[in-house]
Amino acid sequence: MTLRHAASPMLVTDRLELWLPQAGDLPRMIEIVANPETHRFLGPQGTYADHMSRIMRNSGSWGLFGYGILAVKRRDNGRIIGNCGIFHTWRGLGEDFDDRAEGGWIIDAEHVGNGYAEEAMRAVLAWFDAEFGREVVALITLGNGPSFRLAEKLGFRDLREAEMPGGEAVQLLRRPPPGS
Repeated sequence: MTLRHAASPMLVTDRLELWLPQAGDLPRMIEIVANPETHRFLGPQGTYADHMSRIMRNSGSWGLFGYGILAVKRRDNGRIIGNCGIFHTWRGLGEDFDDRAEGGWIIDAEHVGNGYAEEAMRAVLAWFDAEFGREVVALITLGNGPSFRLAEKLGFRDLREAEMPGGEAVQLLRRPPPGS
């Protein structure tokens, strides 16, 4: 796999550009996840350092596994409106979930409901399917209706309910490899 130079987007859709994360993106990405409206389904509100660690961990998946989180920018104005992608992580949730490619999407609260997450994730999944052709898992906090609807549109199906280390109830999902 060849990664594009950081001076150009990795994926482009009708309305969006998906970029490899860069250090200058971190303040805006943290601003998005720190917003209480956006963060309400992301677990306990963390400190700036917690947010930084999460973003760096998810972005670092690129170097280790060849896939990871992307900064989502609007093509019309270049503003970061979220992040999404497929990253590799261990959450301590069991053999049917850990050590797998995990899909995730976070869109700024002011942009929710405009189809940006679906547009971005369809591009990411098409790329991932072509490059890796294997299953993707996801987790969604119970009560997050919009994310459950999006996951279904993207081909994710229920795996099981689980509890995060902090006690938060989540639904684990699985998207089978293409062609299965």
